[in-house]
Amino acid sequence: MSDEATLTVGDATYRFPIIEGTEGERAIDIRTLRAETGLITLDPGYGNTGSCRSAITFIDGEQGILRYRGIPIEQFDAAPNFVEVAWLLIFGHLPSPEEYDTFAADLTGCANLDEGMKHHFEGFPRTAPPMAILSAMINALSCFHPEIFELQDKDSVRIAAAGLISKIRTIAAYAYRHSKGLPYIYPDPKLRYVPNFLHMMFSQPYEHHVCEPIVRDALNLILLLHADHEQNCSTSTVRMVGSSQANLFASCAAGVCALWGPLHGGANVAVLEMLEQIHQGQMTPDDYVRLAKDKDSKVRLMGFGHRVYRNFDPRARMLAKIAEQLLPQLGVKDPLLDIARRLEEIALEDPYFVERQLYPNVDFYSGIILRAIGIPVSMFTVIFAIGRLPGWIAHWWEQEQTPGNKIARPRQIYIGPPETDRVQLSERR
Repeated sequence: MSDEATLTVGDATYRFPIIEGTEGERAIDIRTLRAETGLITLDPGYGNTGSCRSAITFIDGEQGILRYRGIPIEQFDAAPNFVEVAWLLIFGHLPSPEEYDTFAADLTGCANLDEGMKHHFEGFPRTAPPMAILSAMINALSCFHPEIFELQDKDSVRIAAAGLISKIRTIAAYAYRHSKGLPYIYPDPKLRYVPNFLHMMFSQPYEHHVCEPIVRDALNLILLLHADHEQNCSTSTVRMVGSSQANLFASCAAGVCALWGPLHGGANVAVLEMLEQIHQGQMTPDDYVRLAKDKDSKVRLMGFGHRVYRNFDPRARMLAKIAEQLLPQLGVKDPLLDIARRLEEIALEDPYFVERQLYPNVDFYSGIILRAIGIPVSMFTVIFAIGRLPGWIAHWWEQEQTPGNKIARPRQIYIGPPETDRVQLSERR
């Protein structure tokens, strides 16, 4: 097989090297394309464009494979641990017991916000979207922690990462409490990552929230399954902002804004709204699917299909499994879960969906799980952001360590008017 590709333009032929990744993916290296030919490529949505080389996450959408640093995602199922996965993504290996204990201690020690930051929450109206608060407050963190502007080695990155991963919970919980007019609850140093977050969300003065083990495992699983997903919209945003040498906090705040979009982080909200619509409308799942297949109908089947996966999203299988365990143990009888099960059965058997490779994705079950835990819909995308943060940090740091890194600057094909003379104001009609 040739290790180069040829491009013929008119009478001229150009050759470009073909590079190969560790899993056999092949790409044409066109870094010299414009210099040699005067041409650029046009690829809206970047579906065929590789923006970087990365060692963090591997996805094979055709086979339904997702691996973090080479480890299949299914291997984190038995004892889901978000903190362990965060370390793995950022530093490239599973933590040793000593590294894990140090990182966990860093997370505990960094959980509190500077008291001055509490006043910033008061400036937001009660109706402010939590994602708007989250982005603003992550940016504000850099004002209180100027040391993050100079991250040069593993130790400084570890401390900055721990600070951001820990404090994002506190910011999220405070944003929720502010929206409800409730007093802020300080983090409890005796609690681990997930129970501490739920404590800050749901405890009341003198009445601590108790996190059941199945709830801890379910939320750990949701967070770690969202921890990274290769060059998605928000991660690519973090890399693009970081390419200008913007600091880690500013880059991640930009990632929050990208994730806020309903086509990205808000997808599980749309799934829950669909299930509610079916339930409240006293419609059967079969009726809804028939409408979804009707080209003249505006009905869409949410939670099925994925930009990358052309097979079953492996994350959806894992969430479906824990949802089956979680709801009975909590004594939750949610009719939406029954509707979701039936929709899945129909879609996996109906030739219309099978031929189009529309399988359940990660958003299909995550909303039901969060709803059972008691997380309000307004906080769903915030939970996604908490989970995705280690991936953003990992990609920011990987890019920082890449020799010859350049500021991201895509080209365009201009389709506006040609050169036009300015008409004097008095002569315009």
